[in-house]
Amino acid sequence: MAIGEVPGPRTRAIPFSVLDLSPIPAGLTAADALRNSLDLARQAERLGYCRYWLAEHHNMPGIASAATAVVIAHVAGGTKTIRVGSGGIMLPNHAPLVIAEQFGTLASLFPGRIDLGLGRAPGTDGLTARALRRDLMANADNFPNDVIELKGYFQPVQPGQKVRAVPGAGLEVPIWILGSSLYGAQLAAILGLPYAFASHFAPDALEQAIQVYRERFEPSDQLERPYVMAACNVIAAPSEAEARFHFTSQQQAFVNLRRGMPGPFPRPVEDLESVTTPIERESLRRTLKYAYVGTPEQVRQGLKDFMHLTGADELMVGAPIYDHAARVRTLEIVAGLRQELAAAA
Repeated sequence: MAIGEVPGPRTRAIPFSVLDLSPIPAGLTAADALRNSLDLARQAERLGYCRYWLAEHHNMPGIASAATAVVIAHVAGGTKTIRVGSGGIMLPNHAPLVIAEQFGTLASLFPGRIDLGLGRAPGTDGLTARALRRDLMANADNFPNDVIELKGYFQPVQPGQKVRAVPGAGLEVPIWILGSSLYGAQLAAILGLPYAFASHFAPDALEQAIQVYRERFEPSDQLERPYVMAACNVIAAPSEAEARFHFTSQQQAFVNLRRGMPGPFPRPVEDLESVTTPIERESLRRTLKYAYVGTPEQVRQGLKDFMHLTGADELMVGAPIYDHAARVRTLEIVAGLRQELAAAA
C-alpha cells in the first residue's frame, strides 16, 4: 500500500483535488487572500475533495502563498480531514534539509494529512531568484540529487547518521514530482513517485509526459504502480456568459505576466478584446487549452474529455476567479459533476 493516501487500483470515481495560488484580488490585501484560501479549503473539505495544494511563487503581487509551508499550516490548522500540501515547493530555492524540517513539522502537527509536491522551476524571475540566494548555475541541475537527499531525511535514522531532520526523520512524508515537461516525468518514473502534470498552464507535453512516466515507472517503497494527477482550470456558472466574464480575470493575469507587469489578480471585464491584442489572445488560447469554462453541462463534457484524454488517476482543479463566492460555487458545481461522471463511467 502506498503512503500518503494515494490509492492503488484505479476506481471509477477518481479523486478530485484543488489547486490554490491564494490570489490577491485587486483592491484587497494578502490577508484577505489568505482568509479566502482557508474558507475555500473548508468548502473543498465539505464537498469531498481529496487534497488542497498551494504553490510557491515569489515577487508576485497577485499571489499570497510565497511562504508556502506557513500557508499550509494556516489551512491545515483550519480544516480537519482534507489533505493539504504543496503544488509545489520549488526545491532549487531551498536546502533539502530545511524543507524536510518544515514538512516534518507540518506532518507532526497534522499527521497523515500533509503532501510535499516538488518542482524544479524557481517560481519567479531571475533577479528575484538571486534575491532568494539561489545558485542559478547549479541548483536546477542538482534537482534529482536534492530530491533523493530530501527523501532520505524522511527515512528512519540510520546508525552513524550525522545529519537528520528533526522533526522529519521516520515520518515518511509523501513526495510528489511536479512537472510540465518530460524531465519531471522521467524523474518521477525513475524514483517511483507520483507525478502531477501542470497542464493548467503548460499543456503542450501532457500526453507524451504521461506516457513516458507510465512506461518507465519503477516501483518504490512509496508507490507500487504509476499514479498520475493532471491539472486543469474550471470556471463554472449558471450561464456561459457569466463564466466567460469570470474567466477574463485569469486571462488578464497571464497577459500582464507576459508583458512583464504582474499585479494583483484583476477584476473581470466585459470585453477582453479591449484590453488584449490578437496575438495575446492566441497565446492565451494555447496556454489555457485545458480551461473548462461555461455552464455545468459544458464543464461536465470538458472534464469528461480531459479524463478520457489523460486517463488520470486524480484530477486537480484550479478555480482562478476574482469573486470568492463564485470560486466556491465552481467547486460546488464540479463536486456534483464528479458524481455524475462516476455514474456515467
